[in-house]
Amino acid sequence: MPTQPTEFALERFLPYRLAVLAHGVSRALGEVYGDRFDLTIPEWRIVANLGHAGALYAGELAERSNMDKPKVTRALQRLEKSGCVARAIDVEDRRQARLSLTRKGQQLFANVAKIASSWEAELLSPLDAGERQAFEQCLVKLAAKANEMRSQGQKNSKSVSAKHGEKS
Repeated sequence: MPTQPTEFALERFLPYRLAVLAHGVSRALGEVYGDRFDLTIPEWRIVANLGHAGALYAGELAERSNMDKPKVTRALQRLEKSGCVARAIDVEDRRQARLSLTRKGQQLFANVAKIASSWEAELLSPLDAGERQAFEQCLVKLAAKANEMRSQGQKNSKSVSAKHGEKS
């Protein structure tokens, strides 16, 4: 006896909802700092990461900002051209360059971070203090579980590949 396919409600599927929310939030905030500071979303992510973490390699920036390397490269080129980011060749590995904010970049980070913090407070304003705390706890738990599942998935795919004689 054939069974009916399970209904899949995309609009209620959490990964989809989170992706749509993240994209919408990022674009809305991007319009604020884009209009004021002529920054793209990738450029802001780089400035924010360098402002928060200090000097990083391009690969680290790509990973931390969840962007592919070509997008990071294009954003870095524009930020270097504008005088916000400086590149210094790594003395231990001359093929690598450490990227950091210049004084101009640090001032840009401070200005945009102030606006972004106010914008975030407005976004979260419908939530009371308890809801904000619970939301933060949920985000932390979901991020940890997603990382765990990703690690497990990578182990499983390597195991399957090894069984089939594939190279990873």
